[in-house]
Amino acid sequence: MSLFLTFEGPEGSGKSTQARLLYEQLHAMRYPVILVREPGGTRIGDLIRRIVLDLQHTEMAPTTETLLFSAARAQLVSEVIRPYLDQGGIVLCDRYADSTYAYQGYGLGRDIDELRAITAAATGGLRPDVTIYLDLSAEEGLERKQRKQHEMRQRSSSLSQILDSRQPVVEWNRLDARELAYHQRVEAGYRDLIAQDTERWQVFDARQPIDTLAEQILHAITAKLRRITTLESLTDSR
Repeated sequence: MSLFLTFEGPEGSGKSTQARLLYEQLHAMRYPVILVREPGGTRIGDLIRRIVLDLQHTEMAPTTETLLFSAARAQLVSEVIRPYLDQGGIVLCDRYADSTYAYQGYGLGRDIDELRAITAAATGGLRPDVTIYLDLSAEEGLERKQRKQHEMRQRSSSLSQILDSRQPVVEWNRLDARELAYHQRVEAGYRDLIAQDTERWQVFDARQPIDTLAEQILHAITAKLRRITTLESLTDSR
């Protein structure tokens, strides 16, 4: 029943929240499921994450940025994603290769075919079965993320809330800090990617209430899982 599902969207779209909620729902339904994020998810990947997203690393070249993201992805696929899929599990991934195409390709102007070749080498050709896209404008997403970060700063004045691991972590990173035009190119890039592969992508309006959006995503994914189970049953009965 293996299923590889990725979450994509512009900054502030709420994809990390929705990925976590879907994980919790599927786990409660006793599906074999794990949740990972990019870059990160492994010891090596987490080290790369600190480097590639650090606000101080403004001199980082686009090629360096691309290869660092791809290196973290290669480690995650090899160490975590592919082994779990091989066991028949469900993998939810907060960002994957489409982020490279959108952010480094459309955003920074890197050649998409070159990025696809790098990604194929890093992942061994592993592609998502389903990609959830949370649709939100670049302007609204950045404003939402800045507002959440400000709210976090205010809450963190309380020591008890600093120590509360349940409080969400909102990163404002090196990519977030780029000009609005960059984020608008990323948003347009996602739309192109969706148009090229409409069967894989499932688009949801990120402006909806969190619980409403979570219900819609769960309904879509459980329907997909039922179809997979039905097909497997038919295959086994032959």
